[in-house]
Amino acid sequence: MKADVVLGLQWGDEGKGKIVDVLTPKYDVITRFQGGPNAGHTLEFNTIKHVLHSIPSGIFHKDQINIIGNGVVIDPVIFKKETEAIYRLGVDLQQKLRISRKAHLILPSHRILDAASEAAKGVTKIGSTLKGIGPTYMDKTGRNGLRVGDILQHDFKAKYDHLKQKHIDLLRIYDFVYNIEENEEQWFAGIEEIRRYELIDSEYEINHLLSEGKKVLAEGAQGTMLDIDFGSYPFVTSSSTICAGACTGLGIAPTRIGEVLGVFKAYCTRVGSGPFPTELEDETGKVLREKGHEYGATTGRPRRCGWLDLVALKYSILINGVTQLIMTKADVLSDFDIIRICTGYQLQGHFTEHLPYDLQEAVPQYVEMKGWKQDVSEVTTKSGIPEALNRYIDFIEKETGIPVTIVSLGPDRKQIIFR
Repeated sequence: MKADVVLGLQWGDEGKGKIVDVLTPKYDVITRFQGGPNAGHTLEFNTIKHVLHSIPSGIFHKDQINIIGNGVVIDPVIFKKETEAIYRLGVDLQQKLRISRKAHLILPSHRILDAASEAAKGVTKIGSTLKGIGPTYMDKTGRNGLRVGDILQHDFKAKYDHLKQKHIDLLRIYDFVYNIEENEEQWFAGIEEIRRYELIDSEYEINHLLSEGKKVLAEGAQGTMLDIDFGSYPFVTSSSTICAGACTGLGIAPTRIGEVLGVFKAYCTRVGSGPFPTELEDETGKVLREKGHEYGATTGRPRRCGWLDLVALKYSILINGVTQLIMTKADVLSDFDIIRICTGYQLQGHFTEHLPYDLQEAVPQYVEMKGWKQDVSEVTTKSGIPEALNRYIDFIEKETGIPVTIVSLGPDRKQIIFR
């Protein structure tokens, strides 16, 4: 068997959590392969709205195994709050959740370093979620990090104290007031919560499950345009958000990747700083934000909104090897008479369909399409999709060469059309 991958094709917030939740019944195993509590995967079902940060989005289904992979970074404080909320909904997490020993831990001092660094950047700040993600991945690549497996070692506290002291030394370069100790009690309580779960060598586990014929779905966080290598650097996250990240974040070979399901919104959004060619800083952008409830699930920050960018979308398809497209939030565009789609950029006097090195200089060039002007949130069949929306989808398929196999028409898991 091969593992299928669900990932975002824009700047995050594409609705991946809902899609994973909807697809979970078709799989035996759901895995997260990168990112950390900077992710906010929102699920809605049975009048319940729940936001997941570290735990895979298949956790609310009865029979599936859920694995946090080695590429994920875990904040024990947030993890404990997350598990407590899930337990209150009647889910037996201990039977369903497994954690890679090689996943890295976010320390209280990582969060302080994140905040101090961001504050020092002033107007050049990247818009960090201040969850300590960047400093944790820096320690990982600098070979200084603490991993989940370390909590079972006799010298764990000594390793913690050593890394904490290193962070205190680094903080001397900043003019920043902090108190590491105030969060340590909660942090070590979170470590005890992690100890309750089955800690595994996830690379062996996942490959064994695939060899047994189990169906595995790998869930990514953030989006391709926030990838550390291929995103709009330096306004990116600190991990590999693309399909290749599923290999390094789970320990599976490229030959074991099956379908690559790319999720994108019918328009675009971005949180934080960085270039965003199709951004609408006018009334239309405000309408998109309010109708789409475009506020960060993790930070609550208002998202920047704009028209669909096919240049960026085709770039993401190329980088990831996308085999199927999944479009979300088509219902948000229901009120518009005219919908615009960016098909290229003017760049230094020339037209291009390639994503440039400096995206800040790109001027979007649009085509216009007639809107469908009707509420589609109650549509339940493919035949019920309005003709104008079908034309919009057909145009995207023609431009990208990839089929749109699923359309989401609202936040609830029932508001979905399989095409």
